[in-house]
Amino acid sequence: MNTDPREIIRTAPMSAAQWIAVVLMIALNALDGFDVLSSAFAAPGIAKEWGIARDALGVVLAMELVGMGVGSILLGGAADRFGRRPTMLGCLVVMASGMALATTAQNPQMLGLWRFITGLGIGGMLAAINAVTAELSSAKGRSLAMSLMVIGYPLGATIGGTIAAMLLKAGDWRVVFEFGAIATVVFIPLIWFFVPETPAYLLARRPDGALDRINRSMAKLRLPGITALPPVDERKGGASVLDILKPGLIGTTMVLTIGYSLHAITFYYILKWSPKIVADFGFAAPQAASVLVWANVGGATGGALFGFLMHRFGIKWPTIAMLLLGAAAVVVFGLGGSETTLVGWRFAVFCTGFATNAAIVGFYSAFAHGFPAHARATGTGFAIGAGRIGAAGSPILAGDLFAKAGFSLFTVSAIMACGSVMAAALMLMLALREAD
Repeated sequence: MNTDPREIIRTAPMSAAQWIAVVLMIALNALDGFDVLSSAFAAPGIAKEWGIARDALGVVLAMELVGMGVGSILLGGAADRFGRRPTMLGCLVVMASGMALATTAQNPQMLGLWRFITGLGIGGMLAAINAVTAELSSAKGRSLAMSLMVIGYPLGATIGGTIAAMLLKAGDWRVVFEFGAIATVVFIPLIWFFVPETPAYLLARRPDGALDRINRSMAKLRLPGITALPPVDERKGGASVLDILKPGLIGTTMVLTIGYSLHAITFYYILKWSPKIVADFGFAAPQAASVLVWANVGGATGGALFGFLMHRFGIKWPTIAMLLLGAAAVVVFGLGGSETTLVGWRFAVFCTGFATNAAIVGFYSAFAHGFPAHARATGTGFAIGAGRIGAAGSPILAGDLFAKAGFSLFTVSAIMACGSVMAAALMLMLALREAD
């Protein structure tokens, strides 16, 4: 009998239980996609109720991204220390609390605080679900599972955006956060019953009763158990947060972290500002929200097709190509104006979403292949968390360029597109390994 559960998972055909766990990871990322963009859906209503300018609104829109950065670093590390499953459950509780409290906000400052708390949970969740998807998938199914997991984000924003547009017709902006809180609570029992702790984590950490816990997880996955634990890899015996900054990993950590941060500047510019930009050209709030839905339809489409590109050409070069195409699409978005129809805005953001989210799929796949199991959630959390500096700065930077510098839509779009171009240059230096 094989004594390494990672090898069993890597080589055996994926069971229905494994696919159920992966589907739940996709759904969790979809939930994250809606939660992150809920403030963008609500932005026109928030600005109207409180009469806040673009630069102040940019700060509110950035707060969950700041929380995501902190959450990815702190709670991403928790997934490597305490386990993937308890971290996901804890993050769901934090997310539900933040979304529910957002409905009680009476001013921009309180809303920003509750969005920050929501972001803490989302950040930790992103690191954990990336690790779970990689560790519960076979070698043959991993590329498909990873690409499907990542496109859950725009799918959630698409479905959630459609629901948000309908809710906004019947109520004020707070109903968007009410829906998000209810949807988040629903996932707690689903994760509890259907997602076991990953054998790769248990093998890397070796807690008390590791053999029994691994076999219980393998049984839940409908895979054969093991009779004994494999020998300890002495190179990984002292795993810590600092491992990702040691020789051998620090280059990967820096390239992925800085590259992801730069791309996030471009990526979140469209996701956070397109509803407000379109609304400012005279369209109603539900129509503006529908534009963001099309950005995410494009993101889901691009992410799905990108999975096939990765299978044939690897991760690195398709990601570079999509980064450059995304930058070009954002510049073209900036050519829109008062004569642009709603269909024209939708097509423009569809194209930006197609390329920019495909590049996000590339980054998440690189996280799974760039870090070993004992530091995967930590490395992913660090890269995503520090990368959120770019994400959080994106709506603030765009708001200042609009309000304080007085730049036109085209100029702001051209500046914001530079993030993806610089990320493409960094990706040229990336070296990847086979995920364990």
